[in-house]
Amino acid sequence: MRFYINILTTYFPDLDPPYDIYYRQILEQVELAEELGWECFMFNEHHFLGYGGLVANPAVLLASAAARTKKIRLGPCIAILPLRHPLHTAEDYAMVDAISGGRLEFGIGSGNTEMDYRVFGVTRDNDRQRSAEALEVILKVWSNQRASHNGAFWQFEELTLYPRPVQQPHPPIWVAGTSAQGLGWAGRNGYNIMTVGHPHPPEKVRLGVDAWKQGLREAGIDVGARHCQFHVRTHVNENAARAREIGMAAVKRYDEISRLGRRSPNT
Repeated sequence: MRFYINILTTYFPDLDPPYDIYYRQILEQVELAEELGWECFMFNEHHFLGYGGLVANPAVLLASAAARTKKIRLGPCIAILPLRHPLHTAEDYAMVDAISGGRLEFGIGSGNTEMDYRVFGVTRDNDRQRSAEALEVILKVWSNQRASHNGAFWQFEELTLYPRPVQQPHPPIWVAGTSAQGLGWAGRNGYNIMTVGHPHPPEKVRLGVDAWKQGLREAGIDVGARHCQFHVRTHVNENAARAREIGMAAVKRYDEISRLGRRSPNT
């Protein structure tokens, strides 16, 4: 079993410090996590909301964390692939892998906030297909000296990406999701997965993980050679009742602010 820290920066102006102090505290957490022996620290991507919006591009914060650390692995959980040109994403995260000396764990997905797609003018009707093609582009330019692409969503002439990742042919890939369709695809392609328990009943999570395992078997990959990252929300206190009181208040605030990004503009 491995232990990762995943942080989605819910920001409350009445509770949290100014931005400069806030980022400094997060980077201090990464340094402490390395000191305490955690294996990886990951940042989520969101936009335009206190719900994660302070890390609109995880690569920026990851590069800063890489410069402050030596051993702990680092990554996005997730980079929202449909929102950006995949060459931009490939450049940003190749820089993180290079600055960190090959410590990038690359988590990808479509995200869960409708507002991001509305504002950037990207439809969600084909987000799975956009994600799959974006990852195809990223892995192609990471793994080859020169590459071109002619796909459904992106096309470009033959080029060389600068820099390419230190880890070759590419850093470890993590696919986020809960559905059997999405996680089954991840398994058939040989990727690790990350899933969450708190908004879903156990049987839904179990179906997705089982589909991932079956996908790995279909691809001829030993299930034990890949990893399933399971996100849980925790709060530690010497008093159980106090821990529940503090933790539930935080969960309630988190759920309230996260729902804002999922609403249509008319509700």
